[in-house]
Amino acid sequence: MTSGFRILALNPGATSTKFAVYDGEHELLTRTLRHGNQELAAFKDKPILDQFDFRSKVIESELETAGFDLRSFQGIVGRGGLLKALASGTYTVTGAMLDDLRKAERGEHASNLGAIIADALARRCGARAFIVDPVSVDEWEDVARLSGTPLIERPCLSHALNTKAVAKRFAREQKRPYEQLCLVVAHIGSGNTVSAHRGGRMIDATNSREEGSMSPLRAGTVPAIKLVELCFQGEKSAREIEALLCKEGGLNAYLGTSDLVEVEKRIAAGDAQAALVFDAMVYQIAKDIGAMATVLNGAVDAVLITGGMAFSELVVSRLRERVEFIAPVHAYPGEDELRALAEGALRVLRGEETARDYAAADKKAPVVAGG
Repeated sequence: MTSGFRILALNPGATSTKFAVYDGEHELLTRTLRHGNQELAAFKDKPILDQFDFRSKVIESELETAGFDLRSFQGIVGRGGLLKALASGTYTVTGAMLDDLRKAERGEHASNLGAIIADALARRCGARAFIVDPVSVDEWEDVARLSGTPLIERPCLSHALNTKAVAKRFAREQKRPYEQLCLVVAHIGSGNTVSAHRGGRMIDATNSREEGSMSPLRAGTVPAIKLVELCFQGEKSAREIEALLCKEGGLNAYLGTSDLVEVEKRIAAGDAQAALVFDAMVYQIAKDIGAMATVLNGAVDAVLITGGMAFSELVVSRLRERVEFIAPVHAYPGEDELRALAEGALRVLRGEETARDYAAADKKAPVVAGG
């Protein structure tokens, strides 16, 4: 017995491609395809979009092995990428959206492939292609946008999909409306987003590519003058410096690995440098959580820890030690992103909501200060 709506949800990440098959709300298959350094070496110093064929083929191969015919899907939904500022919701993939992703004017990220792969597969099987809550969801109050110089505005880019899904999951568990809760949500993985939620909106968040805490792969906030000096030494290109900050920073830069399990093994074996770098990363995440508590005037109902690093008991326990004075800490290891993607597509296919028009979404959602 089927619901009549079979959905394929796709989530390309920096070092993995995750996908799941749903029949209505029922998960039929889920896969996490890890891409090692050797596999990705062929794409080093190349645009993320060059991985399109590689990622598409591994998805199709896994589907075929599992016995799923591409023609059986009514909806294919991908994680949204670095698009223009958008209101939260489900969007139909359009030519204008694909053009913006290929131009990558807001930066390159594996999530840029989500809509592109979804569109290509959907065209082959006659399905509808969507994205849900892309990283460019913007619900900020205006006060959050000022950086300190009018020449540079803080860009609103975040792990919006998982962050909002986890916040709503916590609200359901508490039997309280999400709109009535004040939450700090820390999505910690290859990149970190720490965000403040009030009135059903994510009113501020750290941009995991450019600011905030270091992560396994990203440098986070670095001293500005030192960065300027590095840029003008002339030894590295703009792309190389961007890679240092976004792909080769954090744990990877200090320890030569982005594998948190390996780092914890080194700590257990008495590696003092590994322990120091690990502690610095947790320290920085905790500082971001504290900062977001001030955005909420200290009135925080809960601190939620999610993302891949939340699987680490050591990370969660160390964070709990530092921030539990703010509010109770709840851990949601991993990501709800595939289910959140499927649910967004399903609501549209069932007619429960209308898919948003990307071309018409020229402005972010209106935000009321204090809302």
